[in-house]
Amino acid sequence: MGIAMPGDSERWRCTGCGNLTRFDVTRTVRSQDFVHQELSGAGAVEERTVLSETVERVKCRWCGATDSVEIVSRPDADRSVSGSSAESATGRA
Repeated sequence: MGIAMPGDSERWRCTGCGNLTRFDVTRTVRSQDFVHQELSGAGAVEERTVLSETVERVKCRWCGATDSVEIVSRPDADRSVSGSSAESATGRA
């Protein structure tokens, strides 16, 4: 059974140390790739379609805990201050 990935309005948080930014994520990905092979033999993936993905483990990079990582709500980054603008009250920047 896999671990949930955070959604657009969520993020991981380590309850042990409070880390919000650094995690080692072990996951299994099944994908279909379009590989372009050069005549020299060098290849590059030009297109990838993820068919399935399972997060197996999330480890806190700061304290090393694997059983203390939870999903929490992310602060709203799109919050705008009403009435704010780049211009002053006189209409000049």
